[in-house]
Amino acid sequence: MSAKPPPNGPPPGAAGTPAPRPDDLFGEATELNRKLGALEVLSIVISRIIGSGIFRTPGPIMIAVGCVSLFYGAWIIGAVATILAAILYAELVAMMPRSGGPYAYLKAAFPPWWAFLRGWAMFFVSETAAIVAVALVFSHYSNSLYEVAVGQPFAPGVETLLALAIIWLHTASNLFGVGFSGLLQDIFSFAKIAALLVIVVASFSTGVNPGNFTTGFWPEGGFWTSLVGVFGALRYAFFAYSGWEGATYVAEEVKNPRRNLPLSLFAGIGGVMLLYLLVNTAYLNQLSVPEIIASGRSIAADAMQRASGPAGLVLICLAVMMSTFGNVGTQIMVKARTWHAMARDGMFFQRLGRIHPVTKTPNAALVAQAAWASVLLCFASQAENAYETVIDFFSFVSAIFNISTFLVIPALRKKYPDAPRPYRAWGYPFTLWAVVAIYAVFALVTLYDRFVPSLCGLALTLTGLVYYFLVVKPRLRAATDGR
Repeated sequence: MSAKPPPNGPPPGAAGTPAPRPDDLFGEATELNRKLGALEVLSIVISRIIGSGIFRTPGPIMIAVGCVSLFYGAWIIGAVATILAAILYAELVAMMPRSGGPYAYLKAAFPPWWAFLRGWAMFFVSETAAIVAVALVFSHYSNSLYEVAVGQPFAPGVETLLALAIIWLHTASNLFGVGFSGLLQDIFSFAKIAALLVIVVASFSTGVNPGNFTTGFWPEGGFWTSLVGVFGALRYAFFAYSGWEGATYVAEEVKNPRRNLPLSLFAGIGGVMLLYLLVNTAYLNQLSVPEIIASGRSIAADAMQRASGPAGLVLICLAVMMSTFGNVGTQIMVKARTWHAMARDGMFFQRLGRIHPVTKTPNAALVAQAAWASVLLCFASQAENAYETVIDFFSFVSAIFNISTFLVIPALRKKYPDAPRPYRAWGYPFTLWAVVAIYAVFALVTLYDRFVPSLCGLALTLTGLVYYFLVVKPRLRAATDGR
């Protein structure tokens, strides 16, 4: 016998309402303020996707595939998988406008330890590390711009201090309320789009170089070599596309979430995909396949310097700084809502579940997130190529959790068949099995291609089970017995 959906909460936008009950999955009751409109949510999607990836990952992708056709193939497969995933996510966010994103959906469908483990890995491993990685890219390009201006780089340690500064600056802006930080997202999102379009225009202003697109177009290896290359390159393509689900983390602060969340997801993802296609084509217009491989992580700087000389180098530095600065702010805003949601459910450190009485923001979660990111930054700043290392380290674990999140759809359709579904996933179940198949092959190739980093990431994630069974499970049992 299927379960009945829990009762709905107060009307949407009821600011200051009590925290939703743990069993109120489908209501819109919230203790947070619903201040984010469709434009702000669209800005979050765009700003969360466009960070450092489009400036850093094209080089590693070309190194993995070695030819133009597979280069575009990796980006297209990543785009298709992202669209399919968004189609599935849209059903979940419209049905359950709750903060926490994937954690909230996994908690509704599967045993609590699995949802907890997802949140644990996000806080201690992948998500805070992503904040650090993007902050380091900002400080690195700030150093490059400084060197162009004065003829010498920063003093040792200044890059790290600058990265720390922007993490805490964005954290402080979020402490004043989501409306203020939402305004920042509007500004930086559209500024980043303008900056990327300038790069495209600058590249093609020198003319079209068809030889860069035709020479080295087809792969030289066989089928299996190409398959491993493409799905290995997906590590970096997925990272460049990642963040589109960030708007679901702040679902409890979105006005009319059942309409605005799905609409913003599709509009934001579609726009970014077209922009990525233009930017990658602009890179190829300036650099041949061997030059991109030799360039590696500096593809954006090399392409713009080729197109516009020193002025192009300054332009790309400013564009990357603008992009990464806005991206760090978006990450800090949306990710803190997951730690707050977990703590509110008794599944994380309880202090992080507190809400500021005036601004209605999860200030404790924001500060804890910044503190842990600062610790990671101090370690990451000592490593070489830390950006790519982070991607390799947690891609396998992320793929496993993503697959389980997609499977929430059939699980909830069976468990709560009568739950309100303002939007139903298009093409279901084809869309479900298609995206699961892509991610399953990706996970297997990642495990094969990056075996040691994958196992290390998995081992770190599993340490969360110790905390769960020693602290969280007894706490949940005590709460249940006390009812």
